Amino acid sequence: MRTFDFAPLYRSSVGFDQIANMMDRVLTNDGATPSYPPYNIEKLEDDAYRISIAVAGFSDSDLSVEVREKALIVSARKADEDEDKTYLHRGIATRAFERRFHLADHVHVIGAAHANGMLHIELERQVPEALKPRQIEISSDVKAIEKDVVDAKSVN
Repeated sequence: MRTFDFAPLYRSSVGFDQIANMMDRVLTNDGATPSYPPYNIEKLEDDAYRISIAVAGFSDSDLSVEVREKALIVSARKADEDEDKTYLHRGIATRAFERRFHLADHVHVIGAAHANGMLHIELERQVPEALKPRQIEISSDVKAIEKDVVDAKSVN
């Protein structure tokens, strides 16, 4: 596999280190990509998402959903209740796991629900008003614009 060196990006830019770190993480070939438990990521609307994780055999008390440092961390640890049982075949995996999802800026976890062996986590992008596009009113009065410029100069 090809490897990329992001050092020039680190040297010549400010504030883009998060993108470079994400590219490093995605392109790293660690060979041990976890496949348990299986999950889906759905886009419900423009700013709404749902992560569904198959957690058959786990109860609500066994599951943990946490947001820490722009990462959603879902983990489960099954209490050892099955020590006294003898299985002829054990096909339902209830081994402990931790699954991490890195969240983009302004993406917040709205809630989580556990039903029918599926854990559904609702997410939403909540862009602050200051970052949303705004429409500028066009005026034919040049004096109003000059007044605003004068007010701005007096403030500065």
